Amino acid sequence: MLPPPVNGFYIGSYYVYFYGLILMSGALLGGWLASKIAARRGHDPDIVWDLMVWLIVAGIIGARLWHVFTPPPSSVAAGITTRYYLTHPLAMINLRMGGLGIPGAVMGGLVALYWYARRHNLDFLEWTDIIAPALALGQAVGRWGNYFNQELYGAPTSLPWKLYVEAPYRLPGYEDIAYYHPLFLYESLWNLMNMALLLWLGRRFADRLKRGDLLLVYLIVYPVGRFLLDFLRLDASEIAGINANQTLMAIVAVGSAAALFWRHRRK
Repeated sequence: MLPPPVNGFYIGSYYVYFYGLILMSGALLGGWLASKIAARRGHDPDIVWDLMVWLIVAGIIGARLWHVFTPPPSSVAAGITTRYYLTHPLAMINLRMGGLGIPGAVMGGLVALYWYARRHNLDFLEWTDIIAPALALGQAVGRWGNYFNQELYGAPTSLPWKLYVEAPYRLPGYEDIAYYHPLFLYESLWNLMNMALLLWLGRRFADRLKRGDLLLVYLIVYPVGRFLLDFLRLDASEIAGINANQTLMAIVAVGSAAALFWRHRRK
């Protein structure tokens, strides 16, 4: 059984959240991995660290916007809707209130990477292949921030690895239930597997892969895992009654698989 954590500590009168520290740790580890891949492919690894600043900024903006436009039902029930954010801009940029969406982070990062590649005359598709395994590693680490925040847990369970959630962090309707699926852990392990797969493919089939193939594999594997795990999620964001993340993941996975097949079809 996973015990409930402490979500931060004080430095003087300022409270530091483990969530932010873990997200930054994931970004740094991802940057380290990307720099190693870049060097192995014959690129200057320092490019990664210059690029990372833009990726982090764009990723945070994208992640926040995704949350703003797809708030979960628990936020909507509390009156924190898209309209609320649009009429309270300071709340929109207040990251300490929480609310970051991975789909938006990935989209924001890709936009920043494309802009940076154009500006510095880099091969965009080549660099997506460099970044893809590092992104999976960063996600695997970053998901542990949800553990310290006691969020992103799944349906109630009695399995041996069940997660205890303290009463103040339980969703409405589940106040009397203490143990849940550690959904953040499942996704972290899935992302680690995705990273290992991408690294293996990049080495084993280096002579057969086209530029951008590893990004497409990432955009198949991660969405499939996220789609399946969302069946366990209790507080899934909805648009017109449809699970927003799950629907997007299905579209991305199918589209990426079709693109990968099309690129390697036999003439």
